[in-house]
Amino acid sequence: MPGVAAVVRRWAADGNRLPRSPVFEGGFGHSAEPRKPRRKAGLGEHNGQGGALVPLTVWERDGDEPGAREDEPVSYRGGRRGGRRLGAWLAGLLLLGVSVVVGCRIADTDGISPVPQLLAFLPWLLAPTGAALLFAALARWRTGLVWGVVALGALAWFIEPYGQATQARGTPVAELRVMTSNVEFGQATPSLIAAVKRERPDVVFVEECDHGCSSALTEEFGDDGAPSDALEATGDYPYRRAVEGYGSEGSVILSRYPLASAGGVPGTMGMPGAVADVKGHPVRLQLAHPMPPLPRQVGTWRRELGALRDFAAESRGGATILAGDFNASQDHAAFRRILDTGLRDSARLAGASRTPTWPARTSPRFGVQIDHVLVSEEFSVRSVRFLDLAATDHRAVLADLTLHRRGGTGS
Repeated sequence: MPGVAAVVRRWAADGNRLPRSPVFEGGFGHSAEPRKPRRKAGLGEHNGQGGALVPLTVWERDGDEPGAREDEPVSYRGGRRGGRRLGAWLAGLLLLGVSVVVGCRIADTDGISPVPQLLAFLPWLLAPTGAALLFAALARWRTGLVWGVVALGALAWFIEPYGQATQARGTPVAELRVMTSNVEFGQATPSLIAAVKRERPDVVFVEECDHGCSSALTEEFGDDGAPSDALEATGDYPYRRAVEGYGSEGSVILSRYPLASAGGVPGTMGMPGAVADVKGHPVRLQLAHPMPPLPRQVGTWRRELGALRDFAAESRGGATILAGDFNASQDHAAFRRILDTGLRDSARLAGASRTPTWPARTSPRFGVQIDHVLVSEEFSVRSVRFLDLAATDHRAVLADLTLHRRGGTGS
């Protein structure tokens, strides 16, 4: 009897278990839930009429996952679905945060807190994006995978250096070594003095130089208000321009070359300016130290970077050096607008636009570049180095420049 034979074969294939009821299934380890029939291609039984095969009916519980085994506990399948749901949520949250920051970068805006703070670390957003892709893959979330790949591509695009990369050409008229250093409330003054004596820069920009720092620099190097015999004794940096202040408010420019007065840029912290006579060629010097983009100071930070941008725009047509602690990286729109005036970042020209300068107490591989030496098109850059100084959270930037007679640029 073909019908009996088919039942026996099914019984043997099912592990010698008794056939299950087509409507309810009982017993240990099984729930008594109604199951829906579905046809399973490729299987069949004899219908008793010439040996023809008809599809078998496979009964399925509500909520069964594709690919799940019939003997797999329902609680296990529920836990697996819960894990995937959690992975998708984690991926979505990470990608949402990354997308907000990347979206502001695409829109050329710094947004509101915490976007300006996160923009400074834009390259490091690759880490949460990679984690989100992993969670999306584990959760089998295709939309999340596509989203993550798009975010990853945008980050890779914006990690590329920003700004002009053309070097000045023409007749060189002078070589100039420039240093900028934030001495963190004057604490790193002894380290700075040692570095200046060792590296012998021609112009030094010093941020967060309090009264004690200013006095130490005067005692060590003199200034243009000191008696002539004192200048002969100290000798190296007889010219200076300073904004005296406590803590982070003080700033100083030291120079081997004569300095003429020039209006600085107003700001919460001192930003003095001067015009240096470099072998008969005037060079405009301006120290940069806007407020950092702390949550309640983003507006001030943006305004002071805007004032530096105005200075750069007004200085077009003459040799200019704008250097200091900008509290901004190339990923901030307010800083890019300074570069858009035509100034070039010396680190960019030297191939080091992503070398971190802050915080200096971490590994050199971590951090962001917020200390810059920006130069006009009259300068070419020979090299840039980053110096570790004790007792400060900033690395000093040392740039070797060549001043050219105005007349052309090249690659």
